[in-house]
Amino acid sequence: MIKPIQQDDVLLADIKKTQQEPAGFRLWWLGQSGYLLQWQGRHLLIDPYLSDSLTHKYAQTDKPHVRMSERVIAPEKLDFIDIVSSSHNHTDHLDGETLVPIIQANPGVKLIIPEANRDFVAHRIHQDRSFPIGLNDGSCITIKDITFHGIPAAHNDLERDEKGQCLYMGYVISFGPYTIYHSGDTLWRSEILAALKPFNIDLALLPINGNIPSRRVAGNLNATEAVKMAKTINAKMVIPCHYHLFRFNTVDPDEFIREGKLQQQAFQVLQLGEKWVGH
Repeated sequence: MIKPIQQDDVLLADIKKTQQEPAGFRLWWLGQSGYLLQWQGRHLLIDPYLSDSLTHKYAQTDKPHVRMSERVIAPEKLDFIDIVSSSHNHTDHLDGETLVPIIQANPGVKLIIPEANRDFVAHRIHQDRSFPIGLNDGSCITIKDITFHGIPAAHNDLERDEKGQCLYMGYVISFGPYTIYHSGDTLWRSEILAALKPFNIDLALLPINGNIPSRRVAGNLNATEAVKMAKTINAKMVIPCHYHLFRFNTVDPDEFIREGKLQQQAFQVLQLGEKWVGH
């Protein structure tokens, strides 16, 4: 099993050490597509998966979700969270065993979701349907000076409900002078690039595990496509995600590194629990 570079109390100490730092922002990779963003004392969790719920769920099936990396931190230890976001309903992006203890540990926490998923989300986290804050593509909301813009995602298609609302989304997140893009799970689509065109992206967080039908799960960008997308949207930096959690659905980041160098795209590959500092 891959051991995080920082884990549990060591990771927690690193987070708390800089929580009142006025300059820049910090970002920790929590595994899969999960991140913790820290800016001027505010803390945002993006798509956290911090349990073994999928491993247990699929243990006696023909699609076992065998972990290849250790959990970075127990969710109940994160008792200083202001906002959590979920990009879609798949458990590695909307995990009841992660979100319920986080909500319990953080009275007043706000949860950002695709509006189309409101009823599903409320049921999974055992909250009233009014609890989540729903967005659709083209809409935005500001919480504690952090603004979320809804961006469509294709996993594998740009699916919408009967009201035309996105089932899968990414978010452009703006705070102070910074703008980051977390794509959620997605493939390449011209509609997504068009939605991102108005933004000046400092950091893109993109999946690289690819789209392989034999895995029998919805696909994502591969490493080459992720670098190409970062380059196309003029992202100043790109960090890859959605790999090294489950053995059946991963990829070696070496291709991403090679492509980043070839395309002269600034990139950083993080280890689990590692911090990246934005200036």
